[in-house]
Amino acid sequence: MGASRPPGARPDAELAAGAPPAVRDAVVFGRPVAGRKSVAAARRVCCHPPVIDVPGPVREKARAAGADGWLADLPRLVAEIAREWGLTIGRAFPDATESLVVAADTADGRPAVLKLQVPRADRMGGDGLAPARHEIAVLRLVAGRGCVRLLRHDVDRGALLLDRLGPSLHDVGLPMAQRHEILCSLLLRFWRPAADIDADHGFPDGAQKARELAAAVARWWAELDRPCSERAVEHALACADRRAAGHDDERAVLVHGDPHEWNVLVDPRPGGIGWALADPEGLLAEPEYDLGVLMREDPADMLEGDPFARARVLAARTGRDATALWEWGVVERVSTGLLATRIGLQPVGRQMLAVADRVAGLGGP
Repeated sequence: MGASRPPGARPDAELAAGAPPAVRDAVVFGRPVAGRKSVAAARRVCCHPPVIDVPGPVREKARAAGADGWLADLPRLVAEIAREWGLTIGRAFPDATESLVVAADTADGRPAVLKLQVPRADRMGGDGLAPARHEIAVLRLVAGRGCVRLLRHDVDRGALLLDRLGPSLHDVGLPMAQRHEILCSLLLRFWRPAADIDADHGFPDGAQKARELAAAVARWWAELDRPCSERAVEHALACADRRAAGHDDERAVLVHGDPHEWNVLVDPRPGGIGWALADPEGLLAEPEYDLGVLMREDPADMLEGDPFARARVLAARTGRDATALWEWGVVERVSTGLLATRIGLQPVGRQMLAVADRVAGLGGP
């Protein structure tokens, strides 16, 4: 604070302090990140015929959702959309977990990504198109403010064309405290009162989300032959019941739904903080829900020391309730740990469930 800045630097770029110099350049000045392809290089890659290499977690989630037909049809679907939208398709991003995401260039050379949502009828909304419909609605509402910009979409095919930004917050490799500061800053900009959101969007609410997660926990724990303690599951179900009962339409906001370090990207666009959220889910809930996702992540950090310290820091930073965000963290940790175990995403699944076992009898912050 108070230090001189290079000419043209934005004040909010201090949030990138500590990142590698090339990444700081990308945040502050919009320069290509060293070690990453420049726009021109990316276009050369995209000129090759598309190869649809579906990441393992996406493939497993599609199979778990009964979307084997969607998997088999992906090459035709990508080629069809590329032809209709005038796209040159590049390679799939290997770190994707929820959707197929491939590099693309538009006809006028704009770097973009094509995202195809896994159709998941097991999600809130009752049909396999609900996740795509909700994400499209959120991106249209926020119109690029603190979030990736939506360029084009097709709800019926679960397809979104998005601006291509920089590397993820995970790839940049910042310490956890700094990642949390960036995430909190983005979320405080993202949240907006549920009362301002048109009911026609059909976003689920926090009570529905709590019940959905509780049902998934009970089902997956039995299916997976109890990979964590019964006490951890009972703790998660009790927390879910309290968060469902605590839902208040007047206090609810539009939350992101999954704000972790892979869903934050370096953003060189002017007017922001150098980072942007991606993959919003569309949910009207208490803001502590999003902070519960931060509680679930970095599980190894919570295997030792004071398990409540993170909740107190996040509550103080955002002015939110520590108990509510702690309880959402419990629910998210167990449900995500079981899901990760179900699709073979390890060791993070085991680590989350180990933390769940550790904190099951501890009460709250």
